[in-house]
Amino acid sequence: MSTQTTRILVFSHRPEVRETIITAVGRRPAPDLPRVEYVEAGGVADVLYEMDNGDIDLAILDGEAQPTGGMGLSRQLKNEIADCPPIVVAVRRKDDRWLATWSQADAVIVHPLDPLAAAETVAEVLRSTGVPAVRG
Repeated sequence: MSTQTTRILVFSHRPEVRETIITAVGRRPAPDLPRVEYVEAGGVADVLYEMDNGDIDLAILDGEAQPTGGMGLSRQLKNEIADCPPIVVAVRRKDDRWLATWSQADAVIVHPLDPLAAAETVAEVLRSTGVPAVRG
């Protein structure tokens, strides 16, 4: 991983959902973290390709994606990829948080996305995985 950028994969079958997530998290979720480069995925095959490539630092998966939802995909990735990058699942209802536990996601964000909460959640997950801090 480069100390200059952090690569975040954003998955949803709906481009407007990907855009909402990217806008909420922003290009720099916290001042002490590197800038973010987003990789968008509209299908499961795209997610698997990017995750297998090994240069994704964090994935944000839409829990409502069709035909395969982000929670099931999260569980699959966590069980199939050795040293899987952290995963954040975006859900529509706070009541769906328990499903994120089943999915083995590292964190959950809830629609409608609060930009401060979304950026803070992503920053906390990145810090917990050792993304190098940016100094000065």
